[in-house]
Amino acid sequence: MIRKASIMFVYKDQYAEYKRRHDELWPEMEQELKAHGAHNYSIFLERESGKLFAYLEIQNEEKWKQMSETVICQKWWAYMEPLMETNSDNSPVSIELEEVFYLN
Repeated sequence: MIRKASIMFVYKDQYAEYKRRHDELWPEMEQELKAHGAHNYSIFLERESGKLFAYLEIQNEEKWKQMSETVICQKWWAYMEPLMETNSDNSPVSIELEEVFYLN
């Protein structure tokens, strides 16, 4: 299993809406995430800064990279764009983190 972590940024006045939209995650989005190998996916909020810490486990990097090309992912990004910092393609601004310690 490959562990991945990243930081994203939600606008401070959008915390409740960000959480609501994830609480009501579209079934087809959940299905696509799992089909692309996502397991144990969690997102945590640091309220002071609006930083989101995302953690997930995947089975295969190539398969995971294909997730961003799916219609449902593109639709989700457009849906979330008003709530967070995004790139020109509506993907979340995301900083990938390097693993420096793991205790099993």
